[in-house]
Amino acid sequence: MNRPTITIELFGMPRARAGTKEVVVSASTVGEALAEVVKVSPKLADVFRADGSLSPQYLLSLDGQQFVSDLTHPLRSGDRLLLLSADAGG
Repeated sequence: MNRPTITIELFGMPRARAGTKEVVVSASTVGEALAEVVKVSPKLADVFRADGSLSPQYLLSLDGQQFVSDLTHPLRSGDRLLLLSADAGG
């Protein structure tokens, strides 16, 4: 089964740690997408808590339309996840 192609845009500290503004991965769920980002950029390993959930210092938005924290949320090809520091903003 082919997994959808997802673009993850990085903002704030995630961008600084990864050294790039976006990563393209193949993933069926939000959790799989984040795991792929960690493989590419191990400095983002703290995106996951010890229990496997999203760390509270990060926010994740699907297509800039809704925030998601459920790592089992399904993804479709062309989806964009925005990963940013929870303290980002003004």
